[in-house]
Amino acid sequence: MLQMVGIPDAIERLDDYPHQFSGGMRQRICIAMALMMNPALLIADEPTTALDVTLEAQVIHLLRKLRNSFECSILFVSHNLGLIAELCDEVVVMYAGEVVEKGDVFDLFHNPAHPYTRRLLECDPARIKKNYGRIANDLRTLFRI
Repeated sequence: MLQMVGIPDAIERLDDYPHQFSGGMRQRICIAMALMMNPALLIADEPTTALDVTLEAQVIHLLRKLRNSFECSILFVSHNLGLIAELCDEVVVMYAGEVVEKGDVFDLFHNPAHPYTRRLLECDPARIKKNYGRIANDLRTLFRI
Protein backbone atom coordinates (compact mmCIF):
# COMPACT_ATOMS: atom_id res chain seq x y z
CA MET A 1 0.00 0.00 0.00
CA LEU A 2 2.87 2.39 0.78
CA GLN A 3 4.32 1.81 -2.67
CA MET A 4 0.90 2.47 -4.20
CA VAL A 5 0.76 5.94 -2.60
CA GLY A 6 4.28 6.78 -3.77
CA ILE A 7 6.51 6.20 -0.74
CA PRO A 8 9.98 5.47 -2.16
CA ASP A 9 11.76 2.41 -0.74
CA ALA A 10 8.63 1.55 1.25
CA ILE A 11 9.87 -1.82 2.56
CA GLU A 12 13.11 -0.31 3.86
CA ARG A 13 11.24 2.55 5.55
CA LEU A 14 8.78 0.46 7.57
CA ASP A 15 10.74 1.04 10.80
CA ASP A 16 11.28 4.78 10.24
CA TYR A 17 9.82 7.29 12.69
CA PRO A 18 7.26 9.89 11.57
CA HIS A 19 9.76 12.75 11.86
CA GLN A 20 11.93 11.00 9.26
CA PHE A 21 9.26 11.53 6.58
CA SER A 22 8.52 14.79 4.77
CA GLY A 23 5.12 16.45 5.13
CA GLY A 24 4.03 15.12 1.76
CA MET A 25 5.11 11.58 2.63
CA ARG A 26 3.27 11.75 5.97
CA GLN A 27 0.14 12.83 4.13
CA ARG A 28 0.53 9.90 1.71
CA ILE A 29 0.96 7.50 4.62
CA CYS A 30 -2.28 8.81 6.16
CA ILE A 31 -4.03 8.26 2.83
CA ALA A 32 -2.63 4.70 2.66
CA MET A 33 -3.86 4.00 6.20
CA ALA A 34 -7.34 5.27 5.30
CA LEU A 35 -7.47 3.08 2.19
CA MET A 36 -6.38 -0.13 3.95
CA MET A 37 -10.01 -1.01 4.72
CA ASN A 38 -11.09 -0.37 1.11
CA PRO A 39 -13.68 2.28 2.05
CA ALA A 40 -16.58 3.34 -0.13
CA LEU A 41 -16.02 6.92 1.09
CA LEU A 42 -12.75 8.67 1.90
CA ILE A 43 -13.07 11.95 3.82
CA ALA A 44 -10.17 14.26 2.99
CA ASP A 45 -10.36 17.25 5.36
CA GLU A 46 -7.94 19.93 4.09
CA PRO A 47 -5.53 17.28 2.73
CA THR A 48 -3.11 19.83 1.28
CA THR A 49 -2.93 22.31 4.17
CA ALA A 50 0.66 23.17 5.13
CA LEU A 51 2.08 21.59 1.97
CA ASP A 52 4.01 23.58 -0.60
CA VAL A 53 2.60 23.92 -4.10
CA THR A 54 4.63 21.01 -5.51
CA LEU A 55 3.59 18.60 -2.76
CA GLU A 56 0.01 19.85 -2.99
CA ALA A 57 -0.07 18.97 -6.69
CA GLN A 58 1.38 15.52 -5.95
CA VAL A 59 -1.23 14.79 -3.25
CA ILE A 60 -4.08 15.93 -5.52
CA HIS A 61 -2.75 13.77 -8.37
CA LEU A 62 -2.52 10.84 -5.94
CA LEU A 63 -6.10 11.34 -4.68
CA ARG A 64 -7.40 11.46 -8.24
CA LYS A 65 -5.49 8.29 -9.18
CA LEU A 66 -6.62 6.44 -6.05
CA ARG A 67 -10.26 7.47 -6.53
CA ASN A 68 -10.22 5.62 -9.84
CA SER A 69 -8.18 2.63 -8.59
CA PHE A 70 -10.24 2.04 -5.45
CA GLU A 71 -13.58 3.06 -6.97
CA CYS A 72 -14.35 5.12 -3.88
CA SER A 73 -15.92 8.51 -3.44
CA ILE A 74 -13.91 11.31 -1.86
CA LEU A 75 -15.50 13.95 0.34
CA PHE A 76 -13.03 16.78 -0.10
CA VAL A 77 -13.26 19.52 2.56
CA SER A 78 -11.37 22.65 1.57
CA HIS A 79 -11.40 26.41 1.42
CA ASN A 80 -9.12 26.34 -1.65
CA LEU A 81 -11.43 27.11 -4.56
CA GLY A 82 -8.82 26.23 -7.17
CA LEU A 83 -8.42 22.73 -5.75
CA ILE A 84 -12.17 22.28 -5.52
CA ALA A 85 -12.57 23.27 -9.16
CA GLU A 86 -9.75 20.90 -10.13
CA LEU A 87 -10.73 17.83 -8.12
CA CYS A 88 -14.46 17.83 -7.43
CA ASP A 89 -17.48 16.83 -9.49
CA GLU A 90 -20.06 18.29 -7.11
CA VAL A 91 -19.77 21.11 -4.58
CA VAL A 92 -21.63 21.96 -1.38
CA VAL A 93 -21.23 25.50 -0.04
CA MET A 94 -21.76 26.05 3.68
CA TYR A 95 -22.29 29.33 5.50
CA ALA A 96 -22.52 29.59 9.30
CA GLY A 97 -22.83 25.81 9.56
CA GLU A 98 -25.67 25.47 7.06
CA VAL A 99 -25.74 24.30 3.44
CA VAL A 100 -26.67 27.29 1.28
CA GLU A 101 -26.00 25.86 -2.16
CA LYS A 102 -25.01 22.63 -3.86
CA GLY A 103 -24.55 21.53 -7.41
CA ASP A 104 -22.29 20.52 -10.25
CA VAL A 105 -18.86 22.15 -9.92
CA PHE A 106 -19.02 23.83 -13.33
CA ASP A 107 -22.52 25.20 -12.82
CA LEU A 108 -21.81 26.41 -9.30
CA PHE A 109 -18.58 28.15 -10.27
CA HIS A 110 -20.06 29.79 -13.36
CA ASN A 111 -23.62 30.50 -12.20
CA PRO A 112 -23.82 30.68 -8.40
CA ALA A 113 -27.36 31.18 -7.09
CA HIS A 114 -26.73 32.19 -3.47
CA PRO A 115 -25.27 35.62 -2.57
CA TYR A 116 -22.73 34.01 -0.21
CA THR A 117 -21.48 31.69 -2.97
CA ARG A 118 -21.10 34.65 -5.33
CA ARG A 119 -19.08 36.58 -2.73
CA LEU A 120 -17.01 33.51 -1.89
CA LEU A 121 -16.08 33.05 -5.54
CA GLU A 122 -15.21 36.74 -5.83
CA CYS A 123 -12.68 36.25 -3.00
CA ASP A 124 -10.75 33.73 -5.06
CA PRO A 125 -7.43 35.43 -5.95
CA ALA A 126 -7.84 34.26 -9.54
CA ARG A 127 -11.16 36.17 -9.80
CA ILE A 128 -10.61 39.24 -7.62
CA LYS A 129 -12.50 42.31 -8.78
CA LYS A 130 -12.86 45.74 -7.20
CA ASN A 131 -16.07 47.17 -5.67
CA TYR A 132 -17.09 44.23 -3.52
CA GLY A 133 -20.37 45.32 -1.95
CA ARG A 134 -22.15 43.38 0.80
CA ILE A 135 -24.13 40.17 0.97
CA ALA A 136 -27.78 41.14 0.75
CA ASN A 137 -29.13 41.54 4.32
CA ASP A 138 -28.23 38.00 5.35
CA LEU A 139 -25.07 38.58 7.34
CA ARG A 140 -25.36 36.28 10.33
CA THR A 141 -22.50 35.86 12.70
CA LEU A 142 -21.56 32.69 14.52
CA PHE A 143 -22.17 34.55 17.79
CA ARG A 144 -25.90 34.83 17.04
CA ILE A 145 -26.55 31.27 15.92
